[in-house]
Amino acid sequence: MRLNRPRIAPLSNDELSDEQKEMLGERFDRNAIFNIFRTLAKAPKAYRAFMRWGGYILSDRNDLSARDRELVILRAGYNWKAGYEWAQHVVIGKEAGLTDAEIGRIKAGPDADGWSALDAAMLQATDELTGNAFITDATWARLADLTEKQKMDLVMTVGQYTQVSMMLNSFGVQLDDGLVLDPDLDGRSA
Repeated sequence: MRLNRPRIAPLSNDELSDEQKEMLGERFDRNAIFNIFRTLAKAPKAYRAFMRWGGYILSDRNDLSARDRELVILRAGYNWKAGYEWAQHVVIGKEAGLTDAEIGRIKAGPDADGWSALDAAMLQATDELTGNAFITDATWARLADLTEKQKMDLVMTVGQYTQVSMMLNSFGVQLDDGLVLDPDLDGRSA
């Protein structure tokens, strides 16, 4: 987390227009609207486009397994110091099969003991993408067990969560109830 309070405040239920309630659909009906959605709802056209693309990334149309997808999402979120992203995806990552030990090891990166060769290669690719917007030839070769489509989805997943992390950090989206801020990602100011 970079900020103690939002720069763009999430909409309360009372502030939501009928269009925004419709746009949020089931989330509004269940009254479980995450702060990211309450914030992005202030820009309805962007929200709709964001949800379509994000829906692809988090769906089974993404050829990465749910576990592998969450591995790279968590590493991207950690690299971008996105405390909100990390907290949300720790929960999702566990549901996708990541263990507590693996989640802790994600912070140590691709050189940490215990990773399979492919896990280490995916983490290295994520580091290269978040550091230089490019996967080196050596790392690309280490991704040989992935299909061409899976390699594409890895790059697109890291790209999506780079954008998400930038929005969360810059807008100051605060944690939802029940989430815990990782102390390694507590860089709050203002």
